[in-house]
Amino acid sequence: MTDPVRTVLFLAVIFLTNIIQGVTGFAGTVLAMPVSMTLVGLATAKPILNALGLLSGVVILFLYRKDLDKKEFLKITLIMLAGVAGGFFVKGYLAGAQRLTRYILGAVVLAVGILGVVKMIREKTKKDRGESGGAASPLPSWLSYPMLVAAGMIHGVYVCGGPLVVGYMTSKAKSKNSFRATLSGVWAVLNTVILVDDIRLGLWTADTLKIFLPACAVFACGIFLGSFLSKKLSAKTFMTVTYVLLAASGVSLFF
Repeated sequence: MTDPVRTVLFLAVIFLTNIIQGVTGFAGTVLAMPVSMTLVGLATAKPILNALGLLSGVVILFLYRKDLDKKEFLKITLIMLAGVAGGFFVKGYLAGAQRLTRYILGAVVLAVGILGVVKMIREKTKKDRGESGGAASPLPSWLSYPMLVAAGMIHGVYVCGGPLVVGYMTSKAKSKNSFRATLSGVWAVLNTVILVDDIRLGLWTADTLKIFLPACAVFACGIFLGSFLSKKLSAKTFMTVTYVLLAASGVSLFF
């Protein structure tokens, strides 16, 4: 049974990270996972955060369904599904290696956070110099598809594949709403597959359900507030803050 104080802190983490999820369409789970692993353990955090990610994907996709880029949605989903299958295979070898699991996730999150911050700085520098050009992906173009496969594998193990997909989507999305809708559609499909696997593995226990029910309430509040803020505040500001938080979360997993 999880300690009540840790459970409350876990719920607070879900609320805060889903505010960002509501604004950007990604990063909610990957920001929540490092702290949640420490608070309630991976076996509890993973199924709950995955189910909430599924709900988030469905809600945001419904709200912005007209902006869904169907071509990119199908491409990303199919490639990442292959990675998810690989992730299901790999996670069996990581089951007893909690420290290694933290280090792998920490390295991935830290790398993506740093790449994102560098990307934002470069864009600001170009703007200050008066240079034109769209937002470039922080990843080389030839790495796009391998990174989508890797994102699927990481999503299959940690439910944290989102940041790697951002490197691909930033150069493909036609608008902020298209970015959010397309990513949310991807999570709706992938997290459904992972939910079925979590049920098969017996991760959904009575104790997990007791935490999940109040988690749904704080999740809804966070998504609602994030969606409201997305219409009022600069998406670029939130993306910058998100990347910084990703880097900080990655570092925290090493300690």
